[in-house]
Amino acid sequence: MPIVNRSIFLRYLAALLLLGSFAWAQSVKAADPIVVLKTSLGTIKIQLDATHAPLSTANFLAYVDKKFYDNTIFHRVIPGFMVQGGGFTADMTEKPADTPIHNEGTNGLKNLRGTIAMARTGDPDSATAQFYLNLVDNGALDATSDAPGYAVFGKIISGLDVIDKIAQVPTTTQGQFENVPEKPVVIISARRES
Repeated sequence: MPIVNRSIFLRYLAALLLLGSFAWAQSVKAADPIVVLKTSLGTIKIQLDATHAPLSTANFLAYVDKKFYDNTIFHRVIPGFMVQGGGFTADMTEKPADTPIHNEGTNGLKNLRGTIAMARTGDPDSATAQFYLNLVDNGALDATSDAPGYAVFGKIISGLDVIDKIAQVPTTTQGQFENVPEKPVVIISARRES
């Protein structure tokens, strides 16, 4: 049986401990952020996916960090489809948003029930602050070879019942806007979970 040099053994042990602690630190650092939306109908917790959607995640967090979403509403509610919010106040005044971001619709994430995605206009690279939460699987919103799709960047980890409640509110038309809740569904606050 070979005799192990104590000095070499201690070096190997130190190297293993260092590598192990580095790997643990990376997994903690790489943890996807969670955002808590407190709404007038309940709380929704969303885990963002910074690995697959770094631009959309950073964009959303920038709005969260400056409290942009506070006192905005879900202004578009379509049962069996999605609920959209993050851009208008209760009187349907649009909040000024930052520069649009590049569409990450081809990131491999799908528009499944409970996911969050960037809302945009017909221009694929027009997303700013508005987002939507999928009430059902919406494969038609996913990227294809013919369409850029809508960028999913996270998923609800708590509060699916809240989006289902939002989907049940009566809606109306206000000026050019259809599917507007008759009584505003307010995003009271949006904060990173600490």
